[in-house]
Amino acid sequence: MADLNLKTQIRNIKEKSASLRKKGMIPAVIYGHQVKNIPLAVDQKEFSNVFEIAQESTIIPLKIEGEKKPRNVLIKEVQKDPVSDVCIHVDFYQVKMTEKIAASVMLKFKGTAPAVKDLGGVLIRNIVEVEVSCLPADLPHEILVPVDNLKAFDDIIHIKDLDISKKVEVLANPSEVVASVSPPRSEEELAALEEEVEEKVEEVEGVKEEAEQDEAEASAPAEPEESSPEESPASPEEEKSK
Repeated sequence: MADLNLKTQIRNIKEKSASLRKKGMIPAVIYGHQVKNIPLAVDQKEFSNVFEIAQESTIIPLKIEGEKKPRNVLIKEVQKDPVSDVCIHVDFYQVKMTEKIAASVMLKFKGTAPAVKDLGGVLIRNIVEVEVSCLPADLPHEILVPVDNLKAFDDIIHIKDLDISKKVEVLANPSEVVASVSPPRSEEELAALEEEVEEKVEEVEGVKEEAEQDEAEASAPAEPEESSPEESPASPEEEKSK
């Protein structure tokens, strides 16, 4: 595995996060069991390179400026900008190598399922990560899921089928389904699905037309009301005839 050493510096909490990011730095914090919280700043490019490999399931040595020894940490949480997808804050969790930790480990699906290759099925990945508990040194970076045994549509891979070290406890139901293969849709199913989509499109277009009509009627100028002609005053002759 590539070098995962990461350098950080103490962050001045009075400095605004936007100012840090303009310098190419990410605001961060380190915390842990019986560990004092320390605000940090980490280089954005260096962190991105490390995170791409380590993710949230690998212990990395974190070097804080001014300290002689690096700290063993997990990348606990990464906040990203919803628009640019750029990292805007990072949480580091300091671990003790003698204490068990809980962490999410990614599943890596390997191989080709015969039910997909030969029968035209579709591989269904029910879960992509599992929660585990173990000592930091025993934490796996990823868990392999070989799919070569999925030869028929009724073949299923459960959590209990995964090859995981006995030193690692999986915090999930052993019977939970990890992967399976769904049979291809029949022509009748595809036709029914296409018909359902067309019906929904027609419904949406109908609603749109009604909304446009209502909007047009609401914006049309109101017609002036007809007023009854005012009665003219009666002439003297008419008054006499009464």
